Amino acid sequence: MCVSIATAPGGPNPNEDWVGATSSLAVVLDGLSTAGLDTGCRHGVPWYVAQLGGHLFAALADPGRPLADGLAQALDQVAELHPGCDLANPGTPSATVSILRAGAEQFDYLVLADSPIVFERDGEYLVKTDLRVDTVVPELRAETERYATGTPEHGAAVRRMVEAQRLTRNTPSGYWVAASSGDAAPFALTGVMPFADVTAVAVMSDGVSRLVTEYQAASWDEAFSTLRTAGAHGLIASVRRVEATDPEGLRWPRFKVGDDAAVAFCRVH
Repeated sequence: MCVSIATAPGGPNPNEDWVGATSSLAVVLDGLSTAGLDTGCRHGVPWYVAQLGGHLFAALADPGRPLADGLAQALDQVAELHPGCDLANPGTPSATVSILRAGAEQFDYLVLADSPIVFERDGEYLVKTDLRVDTVVPELRAETERYATGTPEHGAAVRRMVEAQRLTRNTPSGYWVAASSGDAAPFALTGVMPFADVTAVAVMSDGVSRLVTEYQAASWDEAFSTLRTAGAHGLIASVRRVEATDPEGLRWPRFKVGDDAAVAFCRVH
């Protein structure tokens, strides 16, 4: 693969997304927002995703290792790095995980939560994602959409939603993300995609994919065209231009004016 990557914060706070790639491996992590609530950890989400990203690349150095096994090892190793933190806190730093690996004849992929992997194949776009989080506390999610983004009422509604989501995080009745142990790894969605007719793959956080899925301001074909002509940074810039037309979230209700964004664009040769 020929891979280009980019990531950018959605606002003044430190970027909680992470992206890394080699000629055969691409990883995107999207740190979950804390909404200002306690995490029990003194390190923070940016530290967490940076540590998890590095350990994932080390764990997957063996190209034959199952992706979920490598993720489980990396999660356990990162947990060992901060034993003094309260890893049992339901808000402990956590992240979505999306991994793409090119093998001899096929791609292996892993998706844990809602950062999608999009395959361009024979003129069609196949989206691999995990939207189990969308089924959790829908009434509180709807409440956040009643208020303009950035208002005190909106901030309070987002905190109530996040606090309730945390209680279902990494439970059978809720949704699964990378957090304080490798126990979540077996619940990731995994699969293979033959190389045949695949021309490109985009691995991205939902801060990028929302241009197509939520804002509907572009098609996947247009998004891939932007990636080819303007690069990964260019696609993130497209997201920012759309968001700038709706700073209060009235047309597209959302938790932040702009979300952190990360993308790895993989061209297949």
